[in-house]
Amino acid sequence: MTRWSTALKTAGVTDPRLRRAYDAQRRLVRRFAPHEYAAVRLLLPPELHPPAVAAVAYMHATDELIDTGAVDVRTTVLASWDARTTAALDGGELPSDETLSALRDTTLRHPYLVARVRAFLDGATVEARWTGFATEADFQAYVDSYALPALMLTASLLAPDPDAGPDDPYVRGCRALIEGLQRTDFLADLAEDAEDGRIGIPEDELVRHGLKFEDLRGRSEAAVPALERLVHEQADLAEATLPEGRTLPALVAAEHRPFLDALIAVQELRLRAVRREGGRLIRRGANPSVLGGLGILARQYRRARAARRRARQGLPDNSRRRP
Repeated sequence: MTRWSTALKTAGVTDPRLRRAYDAQRRLVRRFAPHEYAAVRLLLPPELHPPAVAAVAYMHATDELIDTGAVDVRTTVLASWDARTTAALDGGELPSDETLSALRDTTLRHPYLVARVRAFLDGATVEARWTGFATEADFQAYVDSYALPALMLTASLLAPDPDAGPDDPYVRGCRALIEGLQRTDFLADLAEDAEDGRIGIPEDELVRHGLKFEDLRGRSEAAVPALERLVHEQADLAEATLPEGRTLPALVAAEHRPFLDALIAVQELRLRAVRREGGRLIRRGANPSVLGGLGILARQYRRARAARRRARQGLPDNSRRRP
């Protein structure tokens, strides 16, 4: 793994204040998202480590502000954070908040990210007001307005055309991938979300299977067979997005492919865990195999090292997708 100080230098971050700001984001991401942190540090080129970490840290800071509390409180807090972010990105001075300092520097080095941050903040309003979905159309609107902009904060760092719109093949692939990821997240977190009073399965799907929200929150054993069928139907919908998601690695530079291949392979692993739990998700979450995840990371790390070595030597890429 490339030393963090080397990654900062490779990315052009030399100002001591900025290095401290990025260091703080690195510690934050390593603590709350260790698997994502390891994937970034092992699989992406060193110059992308600081901006990817800054983007993930900013998303986490935003989510922390709007994840709990009454809807009106969440929206008020988000409006304040939006104003602070806008002032940081538009201002000429380094913000005192280290998360915003790192984000500001990242957008100066990658100007296309300003629009991505704006789209993410606009979509965060949807997340702050979210209390569940009435229909599948509501879920799809959530993916378009919030989940996809959140993914594009980091995914645009790998994009062939980082300014591309929704009809671009890379963006379409990201849209398919995040739909599957988000649906899988909602299934895996079903028990925890039900305790919090909101779930990511559309209400009309519950009704179609003869289920009520209270069945899930109360962890009714009588609901397990119907939930088993519902979980597998939802998992089928998540799996149906994978073919288009699998087009992503072929669209990016060779040095970015191991990261995307790992992301897709982990999604496949998580889907298998969700299917395995089925109706038992009413009681507990779905955790993918730790050994399986480590195996994916190890294989893709070897590919990433080989790709960087070929790039340094000026050799053509001859890699093949091996999740």
